[in-house]
Amino acid sequence: MAKRGGFPGGAMPGNMSNLMKQAQRMQRQMEENQKALEEKDFTAKAGGGAVTVTISGKREVKSVKLSPEVVDPDDIEMLEDLVVAAMNEALKQIDDASSDSMSKLTGGLPF
Repeated sequence: MAKRGGFPGGAMPGNMSNLMKQAQRMQRQMEENQKALEEKDFTAKAGGGAVTVTISGKREVKSVKLSPEVVDPDDIEMLEDLVVAAMNEALKQIDDASSDSMSKLTGGLPF
């Protein structure tokens, strides 16, 4: 009669060891990917290029460039909206790059 439960033939300890090695390798790769992401810059434009924002992978704003024609003292709200839009797009690029990097690494593992 077959024994229920446990791991017949002692197969699990070897599999567990391999699983731990894979997890450690994946963790190292995740750390490397995170470091590479933090070293990248992400640039986004709004208003047809009237506003350009560059944000680092560490989510630090590095620069904001404005075209002279977008600076209208009578319409500050539009300029504010364009800056916000460009910043949000750059942040979305960071999120997308991070998600893409993670999905390549995990290969569709369920979490």
